[in-house]
Amino acid sequence: MNKKNIPVEFVYQLFALIISIIVVHGFYVSVVRPNANADLERQAIEAAANPDYVRDRSTWILLKDPEQESCFVLMFWALAIMGYKSRMIIDERKLLDVDLIPIAEGMRILPEDTREFARQVQALPDKQQRMVLPRALLNALRRFSTTRNIQDVSSSTHTIFESEADKLESELSMIRYIGWAIPSIGFIGTVRGIGDALAQADKAVQGDIAGVTQSLGVAFNSTFIALLISIFLMFLVHQLQLQQERLVFDSENYTNDKLIRHMKSD
Repeated sequence: MNKKNIPVEFVYQLFALIISIIVVHGFYVSVVRPNANADLERQAIEAAANPDYVRDRSTWILLKDPEQESCFVLMFWALAIMGYKSRMIIDERKLLDVDLIPIAEGMRILPEDTREFARQVQALPDKQQRMVLPRALLNALRRFSTTRNIQDVSSSTHTIFESEADKLESELSMIRYIGWAIPSIGFIGTVRGIGDALAQADKAVQGDIAGVTQSLGVAFNSTFIALLISIFLMFLVHQLQLQQERLVFDSENYTNDKLIRHMKSD
């Protein structure tokens, strides 16, 4: 199979999700839930011995429910996707420090010269040729060779960078969906907890409020953790988007400064 046809990013995301599920669930089974159960048992004993005892909200109790576990799975999955995209941005930014079109100051590029400069860009590895900067440079050189119109080259190059910006923006849709799903899962925990509390309302009327308070704790804990994760995750999403916008802006400036301004149609 042609390597270009292999959906590398999809495979990476799939394995990242599987690994996130395994790691987070393993941590919950081996650490979080045993500690949470121990805290709940200790609190029950102390509450039975002391009517004035106030139950504390330990970290393990805050994290113990399946909704929080799901939120952490999604968080680590999103972090893995963002790490992959950040790595791609770093690789593309490295090209901004390379003199892909070696033109001395004051030198002019004529339409007849474009083939030689294009060969230098085409000599890059396939992975780098698929990046936005080499693609924009090759497009500019080919358009100039064909049309001999600098304004047309500039417009065509700007269109490429606009398309790249739209593409990068659309690729963040999965991460944004995860950022939306996390607080939604937290609210599911809230509904579940309130539903369990209402189901035990008759016990509360008889004076046994332990079950109701525990269910309400589930409701509020899940929302609390989900909102914290969502705030953290959306901050990172905006940072990633900023890096993508800077990459497109700097790449367009590079093309204009290193290539287009040196062109001369006659």
